[in-house]
Amino acid sequence: MELLTTLEMQEADRLTIAGGTDGFALMQRAGRAVADGAVAMSESGPVMVVAGRGNNGGDGFIAAADLAARGREVSVILLCKRESLKGDAARAAQEWKGDVLPCVPASLGHPALIIDALFGAGLDRPVKGDAYEMIAAINASDVPVLAVDLPSGINGTTGDVMGIAVDATRTVTFFRRKPGHLLLPGRLHCGDEVHVADIGIKTDVLDTIRPRAFENTPDLWHESFPVPQTDGHKYARGHALVVSGDMAATGAARLAARAALRAGAGLATLVSPGDALAVNAAALTAVMIRSADTSKQFAKLLEDKRLNACVIGPGAGVGERTRDFVLEILSAQRNVVLDADALTSFADHPEQLFSAIRSAGAQIVLTPHDGEFARLFKSEIADASLSKLERTRMGATQSGAVVLLKGADTVVASPDGRAAIASNAPPWLATAGAGDVLAGIIGGMLAQGVDAFDAASIGVWMHGEAAQQFGPGLIAEDLSEMLPEVFADLYTEFGISF
Repeated sequence: MELLTTLEMQEADRLTIAGGTDGFALMQRAGRAVADGAVAMSESGPVMVVAGRGNNGGDGFIAAADLAARGREVSVILLCKRESLKGDAARAAQEWKGDVLPCVPASLGHPALIIDALFGAGLDRPVKGDAYEMIAAINASDVPVLAVDLPSGINGTTGDVMGIAVDATRTVTFFRRKPGHLLLPGRLHCGDEVHVADIGIKTDVLDTIRPRAFENTPDLWHESFPVPQTDGHKYARGHALVVSGDMAATGAARLAARAALRAGAGLATLVSPGDALAVNAAALTAVMIRSADTSKQFAKLLEDKRLNACVIGPGAGVGERTRDFVLEILSAQRNVVLDADALTSFADHPEQLFSAIRSAGAQIVLTPHDGEFARLFKSEIADASLSKLERTRMGATQSGAVVLLKGADTVVASPDGRAAIASNAPPWLATAGAGDVLAGIIGGMLAQGVDAFDAASIGVWMHGEAAQQFGPGLIAEDLSEMLPEVFADLYTEFGISF
């Protein structure tokens, strides 16, 4: 589940070699893994390997030699002169006894499979010249492509397209995935599968590297996942508050409140303005209703210490009431999810919010989409040239809260530097109200005592999984109703009886 930046992967290689493993042996194993992937994709027909001048190209030469030894018809295109290769890449080229074709589109021909070994994950500058033309020709060829490490043209750390990038059918990478395999747009270029091959790097190198980015999967938060106890009761599972807006904007808060219950909170209460009380009461059953129009009335509710988590933002309204309620709940030192209108209400006063968060001494999660993030973080943090991972981490550091930056590649980041990237959200999850349900799930997790980073990570994964299991045609109301199936699958995976 660890994700390694380009520099961290280089360090993993260095530590492995320093520990006595020959670097060329690593390249040989990588090349053979690529050859295995090629055979799995195409059992017959000619294979074209497009190789670059670095170690990625070396992997390609090893794969070419291995495939030829298996009886496949193989050709190699090389970006540079063969004699200009150095180190392990030059040694790998010696393994290849066939001809080397010039790096021009006409050399591609009509293979059954193309192996992209031009650049891999280490690219840090825009693609130009012959490499640009070759990538364009690969993409126009309509031939299946196996990318080595990462599709050429994708930055392994940021997921950015460096001018142009190969549209791979599948990708084979080594030891651990890179952030660029999960972050958009990089993930879109990796194809339908990213296979992680074991090339002999031992996991103990991670003890030295100490990676801080992870793929958001159940392995990441298994130990924190809340399970009701046989001798427990509803108050032991927490009591979530959700703040509703006025009569014309109550649905979002109801979605969040129901999601908090479905996520495991023992109780949920909707805090409603007086003019919306009847509307909310008529539409809810298991969720309780309390009225509060002012922050003073809200503070009176918070005298009940069993109300241990709160969701503010979905349909709450942008303005003074929402801002006052946020400050009240933070001063009461309750665990909080701040979403949507709660974030926008502080667009002109971000430091007031961040100061209150830092003083709260509680578990706080901010859940902006890109627009809300830009409104709240007006500094260089909102610079679109930064990767989503970088922006989210910087937002967490500046705000003092866990920040969840939503999207198809949702990133969760903690002020301590940990980050998780999700990749299980289907396209039909982009529907009105889905974010309100996500806020409610996280609020339900906070109510059960899960820390903010894990609560946000669990919420994102379960939210995506619920959408996956429902399928196309999903609307926001369906998400909470799918959570029991998601829980059942997790219980089975974790070996929990139910």
